[in-house]
Amino acid sequence: MARATVRRRVVRLRDGARGVRPDALAAEEPLEIRVGGEPLTVTMRTPGHDFDLVAGFLVGEGVVAAAEQLAALRYCAGTDAEGANTYNVVDATVRGGSTALSAHRNLLMTSACGLCGRDTVDAVRTHSRWPVAEDGLTVDQELLYALPDRLRAAQKTFESTGGLHAAGLFDARGELLCVREDVGRHNAVDKVVGWALREGRLPLTGHLLLVSGRASFELTQKAALAGIPLLAAVSAPSSLAVELAEELGLTLVGFLRGRSANVYARADRISSAGSA
Repeated sequence: MARATVRRRVVRLRDGARGVRPDALAAEEPLEIRVGGEPLTVTMRTPGHDFDLVAGFLVGEGVVAAAEQLAALRYCAGTDAEGANTYNVVDATVRGGSTALSAHRNLLMTSACGLCGRDTVDAVRTHSRWPVAEDGLTVDQELLYALPDRLRAAQKTFESTGGLHAAGLFDARGELLCVREDVGRHNAVDKVVGWALREGRLPLTGHLLLVSGRASFELTQKAALAGIPLLAAVSAPSSLAVELAEELGLTLVGFLRGRSANVYARADRISSAGSA
């Protein structure tokens, strides 16, 4: 199996001195996703939790929403120069076949741009089975402030490489249920959502998703399609992410650092000790 980290020797420069030392790098390798044996897409990812990644990707495409719809996941025989399996090809068997997948991709993937954001909002509404606007989740400010430290403490690969994004799924009490790391922020979220799908937890009503980077339009879209009512990020959101969150009734939090945060949409879900 491919590894999440790779060891390399580097020349270390420090205070005028020069030396050689080992260093851990976050692995980045291609993953080809197939459905029913037909090539679908290739993504660059950090190896590990590949089945979660594929499952979450299919949720984000609006293709599957329950574990029973994903009949099987298996590695195919992608090989390197020595003929060894690279574990870089995953084939998914979706009940209903790949025809439905093509239809969903034509609708969702061609509209992922600022000029056609309205079309993509409508696509999310069409394919999301769980309207997040109706979710009754409320979160205390103090709990919200504690989440970044809890996520960082669980980022094992980041501690050794410093080069990965992370996504963490929390319940309403602030318990960390799942954390996934990847060189791609979208992949990290797909891995979390895919874990939830395979565990039979969708929709993620009453849950929070925290990402270690910024909150993009695509991440907001993925959260909504998984039924997550609150997305928080330690960095900034994009303007289109805010527009999408407002449209869908999803709480969007940015710049969650220390004891401060900006709430860009549905701030009514964030309470404080002195609030009614």
